[in-house]
Amino acid sequence: MVPPPWLRKVSLWLALACAAAILIGVSPSQILMAVALGVLLLSGLPLRWPRIALPLSLFLIWTGISLAASPDPRDGMDQVRKMFVFVILLIVFSAVREVREARWLALIWMGIGTVTAGRGLFQFVRDVALAKEAGREFYHFYIADRIRGFMSHWMTFSGQELFILLLLVAFVLFAPDVRKRLWLAVPCGLVVGTALVLSDTRSIWIAAVVAVGYLLLSWRKWAAAILPAALAVGLMFAPGVVQTRVKSIVSPEKQTDSNQHRIVCWRTGWQMIKAHPFLGVGPDEIKKDAVFFAYLPGDIHKPLPEGYYGHLHNFYIQYAAERGVPAAVFITAALLISLWRFRKALSGLPPGRSDRRFLLHAAVAIILGTLVAGVFEYNLNDSEVLTMFLAMMCLGETAARQPAGRLAGA
Repeated sequence: MVPPPWLRKVSLWLALACAAAILIGVSPSQILMAVALGVLLLSGLPLRWPRIALPLSLFLIWTGISLAASPDPRDGMDQVRKMFVFVILLIVFSAVREVREARWLALIWMGIGTVTAGRGLFQFVRDVALAKEAGREFYHFYIADRIRGFMSHWMTFSGQELFILLLLVAFVLFAPDVRKRLWLAVPCGLVVGTALVLSDTRSIWIAAVVAVGYLLLSWRKWAAAILPAALAVGLMFAPGVVQTRVKSIVSPEKQTDSNQHRIVCWRTGWQMIKAHPFLGVGPDEIKKDAVFFAYLPGDIHKPLPEGYYGHLHNFYIQYAAERGVPAAVFITAALLISLWRFRKALSGLPPGRSDRRFLLHAAVAIILGTLVAGVFEYNLNDSEVLTMFLAMMCLGETAARQPAGRLAGA
């Protein structure tokens, strides 16, 4: 029996919906993912996996092996449930088959991401009022509970908004017929950029500078050259809370914004890697105080610097410490292989603006941002960030495979 043609259209719209809904929350996105998967299997569309799926499959298999060898596998079951997120690769890459469809998802993300950023700006204004009402100095009031949009944590919010900002910048610099849309794209970029600055998330700031620098360098070398000066001027006029946070990158306070807890985490993670290089201490075992303190270097004294010690604040060290060095190699290889593939596809494009160029540059910038932010945070453990990242890799793969000239504006 041949499936009705309308099922293919429904499959496409459900794929777009579940990828877009992740900007609202995990639950609506995963409910839509389950429905999208069912419709996809009934639609008759050929099932496809992007090339990134192979190293990611090895990463997931090694995670399972590490979990089986863990002293308490029950503690790592959340990581097993998180594997469902990777189904987004099958859904999006199978249903979103053309560049124009990939562009639709990018535009939807940019729209919802701007609304989310706008909500974050309102939250910032509210926090200013609350601090004033409480008679507290704003920086210390705000830094412990920052803007988060629709997300449950500011790290998740800023991670997603980084992707939105990079999509917007790539759209303005590389998409076709962009002059007709500057009246909308530029204000969206300003809202998202402002929210990202006010999020006070230092790792995302550094990632944004690197990734935006790449986009500007790919567009015009002079634009990348003036980026440092533009940042310096912007910092001069930035709110005090932002200036203080920037200063803390090189000269932190002893507790409020100390960088020392990250160093403690990294050194402890290194001890775990040396003790268990192949399978790690087990998925999510690091959350246990008994496990963490068992590997704490002897020259680090208590009380520890203020900070969160439930993970290691570096996804390379985290994956190697809890799942083994092979797991860290597999997931890093997945990102680097995609980076190489998208750069190779860009080198084969004809000169000029196109949606393929826009999507490929955006995908490269998002990989670079993820790699840089991963030095400072366990960013791909957030289902919200991971879902959006995987879906974006599918859009990049679609643009990389699309034959030049097949579609107008492609």
